[in-house]
Amino acid sequence: MSEIREDAMNNSSMFTADRMTHLKIVIVSLICATLVAGIGIAARVSDSADGRMEATVVKAGKPLTASTSDGTSIR
Repeated sequence: MSEIREDAMNNSSMFTADRMTHLKIVIVSLICATLVAGIGIAARVSDSADGRMEATVVKAGKPLTASTSDGTSIR
């Protein structure tokens, strides 16, 4: 009485998948790659107005001791 449909799902493997399944995988991959690249570009640190990056130079001075109110000191 019950018929067995063998062609119901034959896209379970990359080797047995048809062209539409491969096309869907490629399209979804391209969309995801575009989203990742877009988020990466949008998350860049903004530069200064003239486009130059400048570094802050910190020179070492005399050694000092920092202490807290409870008496612990850090050298």
